Amino acid sequence: MKKIFTISSMLILSVVLLASCTKRSYQEEGNDYWLSKEYGVVVYSDNYCPYFVIETQDGYTVVRSNGYRPYEGDEVYGDLSRLGFRDLYNYTDNSIMRGEITDYWLTYGEAQYLIDNLCYGYSRTAEKKTIKQGLLKKK
Repeated sequence: MKKIFTISSMLILSVVLLASCTKRSYQEEGNDYWLSKEYGVVVYSDNYCPYFVIETQDGYTVVRSNGYRPYEGDEVYGDLSRLGFRDLYNYTDNSIMRGEITDYWLTYGEAQYLIDNLCYGYSRTAEKKTIKQGLLKKK
């Protein structure tokens, strides 16, 4: 009886141990998840200002970055029409960045005014910031 119990417990332990050693991917292979999100193009980014502007189908979105800032012209996917901290996918760099969406669905004038006020203290010159227009491609 002792042999049967020992052998069966060793068999069960080895099955559990070997079954747990399989390779699993918990992250999706590919960009289908991100490409199904809202699309936008970065139209303003500055090295001295932590804010950047994304042009979307519905207007302009202002994002405060947490370290990494994309370049102007980069294509971005994510929840661009909701306030708060969001993960954004930079399609151009194939990277994920984190940022706080402060305002969305802005007109060009509203976004320009907001960037002028938010980035005023970060600038090394007194130049006015200019947001580019017409970089958004229809998808």
